[in-house]
Amino acid sequence: MTPQAESVIDLFRATGAYLEGHFRLTSGLHSPNYLQCALVLRHAPAAEDLGRRLAAQLGTILDEPVALVVSPALGGLIIGHEVARALGTPFLFTERDPETRKMLLRRGFTVQPGETVVVVEDVITTGGSTREVIDTLHAAGARVLAAGSIIDRSGGAAGVGVRRVALATLQVAAHRPEECPLCREGVPLVKPGSRPA
Repeated sequence: MTPQAESVIDLFRATGAYLEGHFRLTSGLHSPNYLQCALVLRHAPAAEDLGRRLAAQLGTILDEPVALVVSPALGGLIIGHEVARALGTPFLFTERDPETRKMLLRRGFTVQPGETVVVVEDVITTGGSTREVIDTLHAAGARVLAAGSIIDRSGGAAGVGVRRVALATLQVAAHRPEECPLCREGVPLVKPGSRPA
């Protein structure tokens, strides 16, 4: 683990955001560890620091200016806003339509054809939410240059269709429910995320 990644994980531990137990992830997978970004990001100085770090990391892979930062609600809101602040760009977010469950730009948010965008998340496990946001933006005509997250739980394996970075890349155990050793042991399952799995 890089020194930067270690400092990020230390921040999670110090704020009580590195949880151990039996968790159902948004992806539907089960894991003995959960990184609850909301517990870190509730501290404004930590959120600002992580946003600046992630903006700098994105800067290492971008070769043109970014016009807009977009995040999926709910988990990406705070970190996306902080990355936008660090980059000096506006910030928008997508939301799930309650009926279709598709990611949409709502609240009067729009993107312009050809507008350059980065997508920012709190945690990536499979990359599903990030891909959904990217698809929504592509459908609206935006050019998605890259994606970024505080944590990459996939060990770098999750593909989202664009270049991406993370402040900490981890290989965290994640199991399909039917293969989960914690389920077999009868350990109670918790769903700590922001949306139903």
